[in-house]
Amino acid sequence: METVVKKWFRDKEYGFLDNGSGPDIMVRKADLLNCQFLRIGVTVEFECHLDKSKLIAKNVKLSHQKSQQNGGRNAKPHPFGVMT
Repeated sequence: METVVKKWFRDKEYGFLDNGSGPDIMVRKADLLNCQFLRIGVTVEFECHLDKSKLIAKNVKLSHQKSQQNGGRNAKPHPFGVMT
């Protein structure tokens, strides 16, 4: 699946991914691939799993989708959403 990061609590090492009109999808630092944290608004790819009664993202990685900021015109290269 693919969506954007809605919230990230760096001190708590978890955050939430946007799920449209459904409940947000929780993501933990331990489920991030090749990064330490996420930035709000960055597009990520992930596997969605049901854990008890909530959705959990696993194997979360940055999407290589191009940013559509500034309408796609003369947009500066978007830095990756995470720092390692």
